[in-house]
Amino acid sequence: MTTPADLGASPASPENRTRPTSTTVLAFDIGGTKLAAALVSGEGRILARGQCPTPRTDDPDEVLAALLALAAGLGPGAAAAEVCGIGSGGPMSAGGETLSPVHIPAWRDFPLRRRMEEATGVAVFVDNDAKAVALAEGWVGAASGVGAYIGMVVSTGIGGGIVLDGRLLEGRSGNAGHIGHVIVEPGGRACFCGGRGCLEGEASGRAIEAVTGRPPAEAPAAVVARTGTLVGRAVASVANLLDLGLAVVAGSVALGFGAPFFAAAQAEIDALARLDFSRGALVRPAGLGGDAPLVGAAAVALYRLGRLPCCP
Repeated sequence: MTTPADLGASPASPENRTRPTSTTVLAFDIGGTKLAAALVSGEGRILARGQCPTPRTDDPDEVLAALLALAAGLGPGAAAAEVCGIGSGGPMSAGGETLSPVHIPAWRDFPLRRRMEEATGVAVFVDNDAKAVALAEGWVGAASGVGAYIGMVVSTGIGGGIVLDGRLLEGRSGNAGHIGHVIVEPGGRACFCGGRGCLEGEASGRAIEAVTGRPPAEAPAAVVARTGTLVGRAVASVANLLDLGLAVVAGSVALGFGAPFFAAAQAEIDALARLDFSRGALVRPAGLGGDAPLVGAAAVALYRLGRLPCCP
């Protein structure tokens, strides 16, 4: 039986991995299709939530107003939140100071952090949505107690966040962990980033729809298996590179494809992660399911404040 220690659990401060915080967080998940908001407790429980379609508009303030309306709809508890965390698709500048989400054309270099701090009166922290999911899964999800892992979102696009030695990997501009642009098919399809053969260009929801002419939910078994294989190929490369033993995968495509996807991904990892330290690396579905993005947004804020129990 594989234990957290086998997967890279950090022994430095185990008490930090179980001690809750009393902070209540106002959390937002920003996507091209929907906006969601929640109040999240210091134990990672969603206390109240709401969502709405992402406004189709050229007015950046209309999108911001939709977020603030969601917060108001959470009830009086929203006003008592001590901090705000936001997970969003990118790209974004370091620290999430400005955002230009691909699927929200109204926001180009939009100063979301400053505008939300002005509107809410609390400190606001912004990060990539996949990094947020990675933090959430290490806090109260499938990577709880594991000190070295990658959290992934396989959905419309593909993103990731990496935790090493119990700390979120940032990189030069805050974009470390972007596994969606690992090359899995050299010379393959043109990716949305401009490259070729990227995981996102081959296995994301957008790629599947472009190839099959159907939404991912209607993908045939061969496409499901190939998608899992390509995700496993990327995970094996990361496991070999960074000495990781676990990949936790969320997102509508991965979770919608279910067991056949994860079986194909695990088979490819087993075939390609053959070094002594990467052999036996595992892929698992996200333990938080659909709650992961909002719990992750809260985790972003707590992590930046040094209050996230899983990541000192």
